[in-house]
Amino acid sequence: MKRLLLATVLIAAPMLAHAADAPKIDPAKLSNHIKILSSDDFEGRGPGTAGETKAVGYIVDQMVAIGLTPAGDVQKSGSRSWTQNVPLAKFEIAGPVTAHAMVGGQHVMLNQGEQIAIRAAMTNVDAVSIKDAPIVFAGYGVNAPERNWDDFKGLDVKGKILVVLINDPDFETGEGDFGGKAMTYYGRWTYKFEEAARLGAAGVLIVHETAPASYGWNTVKNSNTNTMFDIVRKDPEKTHPKLEAWIQRDVAVDLFKKAGLDFDALKTQAQTRDFKPVELKGATFSADFKVKHETIVSKNIAGRIVGSKYPDETIIYSGHWDHLGIGAPDAKGDKIYNGAVDNADGIAGILELARAFKSQPAPQRSILFLAVTAEEKGLLGSEYYSDNPLFPVATTVADINIDALSAAGPAKDVTTSGDGKVDLQDMLAAKAKAHGRYFTPDPTPQAGHFYRSDHFPFAKRGVPAISIGSGNDLIKGGKEAGEKAEADYNEKRYHQPADEWSADWDLSGQAMDLGLVYEIGADLANSRVWPQWQAGSEFKALRDQTASKRK
Repeated sequence: MKRLLLATVLIAAPMLAHAADAPKIDPAKLSNHIKILSSDDFEGRGPGTAGETKAVGYIVDQMVAIGLTPAGDVQKSGSRSWTQNVPLAKFEIAGPVTAHAMVGGQHVMLNQGEQIAIRAAMTNVDAVSIKDAPIVFAGYGVNAPERNWDDFKGLDVKGKILVVLINDPDFETGEGDFGGKAMTYYGRWTYKFEEAARLGAAGVLIVHETAPASYGWNTVKNSNTNTMFDIVRKDPEKTHPKLEAWIQRDVAVDLFKKAGLDFDALKTQAQTRDFKPVELKGATFSADFKVKHETIVSKNIAGRIVGSKYPDETIIYSGHWDHLGIGAPDAKGDKIYNGAVDNADGIAGILELARAFKSQPAPQRSILFLAVTAEEKGLLGSEYYSDNPLFPVATTVADINIDALSAAGPAKDVTTSGDGKVDLQDMLAAKAKAHGRYFTPDPTPQAGHFYRSDHFPFAKRGVPAISIGSGNDLIKGGKEAGEKAEADYNEKRYHQPADEWSADWDLSGQAMDLGLVYEIGADLANSRVWPQWQAGSEFKALRDQTASKRK
């Protein structure tokens, strides 16, 4: 309650004025942007493809028409372009993948996309060849000294294949040292690959289970067996092991059984601090595939409204323009991953927010509308921007990210991706209340959404940041209808070719949600308020270090 009252005091006065005068977001305009960006002509908007060229061209044209100022890289002339160059390392598996395990004298084939999902190696090698590598179960693959937790217990993992579980050790019970049901970064698949690389493992097999992963095997397969991207790294092997892969749960259970081990019993042991890694005796793993790798330059897109009084202070609205491009066909033979909800609707949102702001007098602070690349490849566009900011991080007031809003109609509530312990979240709750709505904390903190959207790289550098999410308590049908719509999307469309625009969508809910973040941005842009990370946030100290740079 104290947090909410603080936010209300900070913004109550400007809130009333903006609530009355705020321009309305047009659902029809949102729908038209989404329809165009997610059409087959844009080929799924994969970075480094013709689809990128079309998407960047469309977004720039819209920013020009709206009347924004280009805010990208500084050119030789001293003026800015509309884009920021983002160098990316691109990796593709070239040709067939062969993978198998030997256990108990039995040969177990692991077919790419079916039993296993192997990612293209991101270590700048032309081929990966692993032969008869020992297999070790390493629990959740976590080394967290501050929690007195070590799943490796001094094990020399060099040359070994680690089998690890997804999410945190306390996911199943909801109680423990890792935040209960809420996922920490230790639960993310990115961390597990990174830790294995730090220790020198040959590779990692993450056991896929739908509940702790928060998505099904189709999502794993489609996200990991296509083209991979990374930022350009001097020593990529320090971040990526030779082999990064997921394995189906039932396949892992069978491997453990053939090695004389009980998967479920070991999983239970792995939820305790005393767990020690267990070798699958007599079990080995082999894999061979070739890799094509190159460096490309992708684009972030940046349009700006220059502040009238404090132009060097910046509020950012961000969203990713990319999706998965062209990949494996679905049951209908469709190969284009259109990415309508994820995240053509986020780009539609920032464009219409820009239109709304341009219809009003210039704000006192600057507002940056930032469409980033390669979110689907690991938040790479926002990571690059945050590390190479077009405008200083210390005087960036906030980042409000928009990613995959609901097309199921208006909701009584609104939410965010994870609980960031940040004033922005309380401001959102206060805005919702002023409009007769309410704020719902992330209903699935175990999914680790806080680490899965483009606000996270900003947060890592101390910038107050949130990703807004649509609520599930629908005006028509309540929570039952909202939860059903979300489950249907996650099962049938998320990271699948079926994520396509539909004329039947009701985007009035998206317009309402965007109206809330418009008001937050307008309040911040016309005040001296600097949102803060609150006590208990891991990002507070970082922000506090630059306090002297903010007036």
